[in-house]
Amino acid sequence: RKNTKRVPSFRKLLRTSKIKLDNKLKNKQYKQQSAAKKYRKEQKKLREAVRDAISRKPFPLEECKKKQVAEKWEEEEEDALPLDMMDEDDLKLMEDLAQKASFLTRDLSSNEPVHIKKRKHENVIDKYEKVPRRMQTEPEKELIHLLPIKDKGGIIPQTMEKPVLNVAQDEEEDTEEMEEAEDFNEEPLPVLTPEEMAAQRRQKLQERKVHIAALASAILSEPDNNIKKLKELRAMLMEQDPNVAVIVRKLVMVSLMEIFKDIVPSYKIRPLTEAEKATKVKKETQKLREFEEGLVSQYKFYLENLEQTIKDWKQRKLKKSNVVSLKAYKGLAEIAVKCLCELLVALPHFNFHNNIIVLIVPLMNDASKMISELCFEAVKKLFKQDKLGYASLGVVKVISGLVRGRNYDVRPEVLKVFLHLRIKEVELQKDAEDIAPKKKFMTYKEKRKNLSRMQRKWKKAEEKLERELLEAEASESKEKKLKLHTETLNIVFVTYFRILKKAQKSPLLPAVLEGLAKFAHLINVEFFDDLLIVLHSLIASGGLSYRESLHCILSAFHILSGQGDVLNIDPMKFYTHLYKTLFSLHAGRTNDDIGIVLQCLDAMFAKRRKQVSQQRALAFLKRLSMLALHVLPNSSVGILATNSVLMQTFPKMDLLLDNESQGSGVYLPELDEPEHCNAQNTALWELHLLQRHYHPTVQKFAAHLIVGAPTEGSGALSLDLSQRPATELFEAYSMRGMTFNPPVASVTPRRKDTFSQMDSFIDEELNKQLQQHISETVVHKPLDFAKHLKESSLS
Repeated sequence: RKNTKRVPSFRKLLRTSKIKLDNKLKNKQYKQQSAAKKYRKEQKKLREAVRDAISRKPFPLEECKKKQVAEKWEEEEEDALPLDMMDEDDLKLMEDLAQKASFLTRDLSSNEPVHIKKRKHENVIDKYEKVPRRMQTEPEKELIHLLPIKDKGGIIPQTMEKPVLNVAQDEEEDTEEMEEAEDFNEEPLPVLTPEEMAAQRRQKLQERKVHIAALASAILSEPDNNIKKLKELRAMLMEQDPNVAVIVRKLVMVSLMEIFKDIVPSYKIRPLTEAEKATKVKKETQKLREFEEGLVSQYKFYLENLEQTIKDWKQRKLKKSNVVSLKAYKGLAEIAVKCLCELLVALPHFNFHNNIIVLIVPLMNDASKMISELCFEAVKKLFKQDKLGYASLGVVKVISGLVRGRNYDVRPEVLKVFLHLRIKEVELQKDAEDIAPKKKFMTYKEKRKNLSRMQRKWKKAEEKLERELLEAEASESKEKKLKLHTETLNIVFVTYFRILKKAQKSPLLPAVLEGLAKFAHLINVEFFDDLLIVLHSLIASGGLSYRESLHCILSAFHILSGQGDVLNIDPMKFYTHLYKTLFSLHAGRTNDDIGIVLQCLDAMFAKRRKQVSQQRALAFLKRLSMLALHVLPNSSVGILATNSVLMQTFPKMDLLLDNESQGSGVYLPELDEPEHCNAQNTALWELHLLQRHYHPTVQKFAAHLIVGAPTEGSGALSLDLSQRPATELFEAYSMRGMTFNPPVASVTPRRKDTFSQMDSFIDEELNKQLQQHISETVVHKPLDFAKHLKESSLS
């Protein structure tokens, strides 16, 4: 009987303990060994019986039993020793022993059984003789011993011949099949033209597209019932037709990504415990559990397929099937990265999100610009939309480990992504309001209209309780967020400080300084002194570029303007460095750095106006006015807006609007010390040049500064210009997109009649002037005129 026992499924094996599996395996092996041992013993007995039967001459079957016994005794008597030589006692003992069927006295050639009384007589030799002879060329068939049958005649053993494979016949069949295949292959295949091949390929591709669309629509219409079709759709990622394999795999990747974005729930699916699996639940609950389990498993397999696609492209590993060429690996990998980036942004709450982060973050440092930009944009979007901070914390941890693991040899963009973290105290209150569940309560009019007096009383108490619960929930979420943001910032600052300490000449230094400039107000006060010393040493070393030094200055003033107000530190060396390097800015490559300069000036003067002397403010006002002549219009607007703030913040700034000198000394424009350059003895003559600037906004600011930068009156600026910060004006009037703000009025083309009118007008004017000139010449100088006519006639 054929063994139809089902092989246990993988899911059943997972639920079985390891000890139970080991015991099952041992029992199975023991049964196999005992059955083989028993079979070997039976075969051995059978061979011994056959060997004994062959060695002795069998008696004819026609003679009766008595005759056989008589002849046998006669032969034995002939061979036996004479009894005359034995004593009477020995002879009697031998006769007694002959009555007992023992192993010592029994004749092995006898066909009688050992226990004659218990069992009936059986003739083993007769049965053996009845077995038909076979040729020795035939292979011996093995017997399978079955359970015996017992009847009145005794126990009847049951056996079954084990089928023996005929190797020769199988080989002949294989050779025949090979010959048939060769004959089939020898037939010439139809040769297709390129047009027919293209049409065939389009037809196959259309069939695959229809199949993908059918599966996707079925899954989206009823995800609970059609979750198994996800497996069928995922199997198409292994498309084997080389003509359409690449396109089909790309389509399936994108289709699965969109399907998962639509059907994935808004919560994380956790695995069930053993107790939960053992309890009985409703059909709806069981159906939901099966759906969630299938969804998680298919999502996991899909992510593994995407990861394997990227690995194959990285390793340039060609598959055995050779369906997809190595050139197509890059296109498949790019689609896989796009899908992972979409899932990273769209499903930050679902399972395996940390696994996606581990895949995406190292690809930000990839040599392929397209892939690195895709990953960078995805992480940036994730930071911007992450309100609580769980996903941001996971990304920051992986980036920190990547930078440290590669010994700070990563692209600067990997660290610049920290600048998009939503870690600002201003945004905490806003995010808490967004996260807090919004409950709509009934108005007083609705209560009066729909509820009775007692119901209104109960409703008022209920709403009061709900408001308290919502406030408690919002405060709890805010505490969680603050905790996550603190942990995230700690990892960011540890990464920054490691680079400042161990890799100061690394290309990551600008990104580090830029990050410190943004998050410096959140650093612990204990690190301020050491950090300021490090920043000043970096500037003094002279190995930084202009942009990097500006970031150092901005970081220092962010530190001092935040929690650093309590520290007694004079940042005069940072003022001096900025004043000294202002003339390095121009309308070329360093024009973009003016945005950082404007931020530095705001932190140095507007936020620290009480610590700044009048001499320093005058020196910066004069130098900035000189700089405004040499930069682009948007930079000039930003600088003049800063000058307006300086004149309104500090008193006696109108000294520079008077020609008379104040005090002793001469202005020294080339001196690098703002405190000792005698800026009070000069004037802002640059404003008169800026009043004739081609940009109308620069003209407005110059006219505003000439009259003393008033906040009211005829010389005041409009609200659009006066209330906007300098950095915002710098960006608003930028010409990066080759646009002019405000736009230039278009000139309409002149018509032909206009040109003809102008020509006639010019001719008339020339004729008038010529006639006037002739009349004056004839009247006042007649001799000269006559002489002129004579010369002209002769010529």
